[in-house]
Amino acid sequence: MEGNTSEKSSVNVANNVLQAQARRNILVLENKEKGYRFWMDNRVQFDGAYYFGLKNGMLVDGEPAMPGGVALRRVRMAAKVVLDSHWYGEVDFNLAGGEFRLKDAYIMYSGLRNFEFKAGNFKEDFSMEQTTSSRYTAFMERPMVVSTFSPGRHAGLYAGWHGVDWFRASAGVSWQAIEGFGERYNVNEYNKMGKGMGTNVTGKVVWMPWGSQDFHGLHIGYNASYRHAKKTDDNHDGDIPRGRGYEGNYFSTRNATYINRTKFIRSEYYGVKYDYLQGIELAGYLNGFRFQSEFIGNHSVMNADKIEKSNGASEHFNVFRPGRYVANEETKLFHGFYVHASYLLFGGKQYYDTSESEFKRPTRGRTWGDVELGLRYDYLTLNSKDIFGGSGENYTLGLTFHANDNVRMMLNYQYSRNDKYAGNNGTAVIGRDANGNYTTATSGPTAAVSDFGIRFNTIQARVEINF
Repeated sequence: MEGNTSEKSSVNVANNVLQAQARRNILVLENKEKGYRFWMDNRVQFDGAYYFGLKNGMLVDGEPAMPGGVALRRVRMAAKVVLDSHWYGEVDFNLAGGEFRLKDAYIMYSGLRNFEFKAGNFKEDFSMEQTTSSRYTAFMERPMVVSTFSPGRHAGLYAGWHGVDWFRASAGVSWQAIEGFGERYNVNEYNKMGKGMGTNVTGKVVWMPWGSQDFHGLHIGYNASYRHAKKTDDNHDGDIPRGRGYEGNYFSTRNATYINRTKFIRSEYYGVKYDYLQGIELAGYLNGFRFQSEFIGNHSVMNADKIEKSNGASEHFNVFRPGRYVANEETKLFHGFYVHASYLLFGGKQYYDTSESEFKRPTRGRTWGDVELGLRYDYLTLNSKDIFGGSGENYTLGLTFHANDNVRMMLNYQYSRNDKYAGNNGTAVIGRDANGNYTTATSGPTAAVSDFGIRFNTIQARVEINF
């Protein structure tokens, strides 16, 4: 009896030898012949902050208080790979605060000349300060207008063109944020109710005169974005939304600081049809000097059929009724801007990347490193029409020690001043009434007749390593 034989098909698996190198002290595994490269990209930022000179704000035992402390600002881990020279993949997440938060997770193709295409979760190409990695920002925290309005990371598709040194353009379509379990859960819950994710469209153009020059140039950019009514990050009590809800907006920000979690400037309202954002960027650099500025405006177009009518709505500020603010049918316009300048004191030079139209790590003028001195002013208002979420401004002085390619230390002093509408949803003291007693936004901002507005000073520091 002849035994049965079976044939197994085999697939040849290529085994390629990889060369290990440390590039700027980051381990890279590479096979140049096959166009393969793999590396890890990790970051730790340890911050501390002290607040003093507080006028008004949150009360503790009858007196204003703003506690400082320390925190791990970012604990980032990322794996990045280039395949066949034209395919790029990245997974990036943050573990600061003891919880997993997804950051970047996308695929990019650059095999078509001068074009690149992305699919996945990544930062939308809006605001040069927002798209700049936190390892390269000139100050510890981004300006209020950027952290409030710039779209940040969303799931989507993107196409970019950069065929010459002096011009770059991009366009993208995006959907919900998927940073953590909560955002995804809310999307799923809305889906069960027959409500979609909402679609956003963002575009950008940048003109870069002298883009072929290494150490001097100019950046002029324009951003635009259509934002469908928000669909995520909600919390319901029956039919009443008690958070960022369907067809609603929630805007809030801290005064460009992280340790203290109070968001004095904030506003929440419903009946939003859509938003559209516009941003203008102007920046430049010459050897060790750089300046950078942006203006961003957000228009909220209201849906008359969705606006909740209210008897007794205040004429002075937005009213908090069980979970929502009342708004009228007028389009709301919120806006803000920042301008900053910095200089490398010991001969280093600024580096501007024309392929991404943003500043990266500067060169250092000494073997021991370099020191960068910076000044910034930023302003934001969430006051418009019948919505009074408050406005504020920050004056910041920054000092950054660039020790090497991987380590830097930052020290920022900041003076912050907010108006009498910036009351943290009515929970913070915003001034004193005619009798000299503390008053809050819930008792009416007009009741604050003296010493009104929240003011404080901040000293914050950071130690950072990238590896």
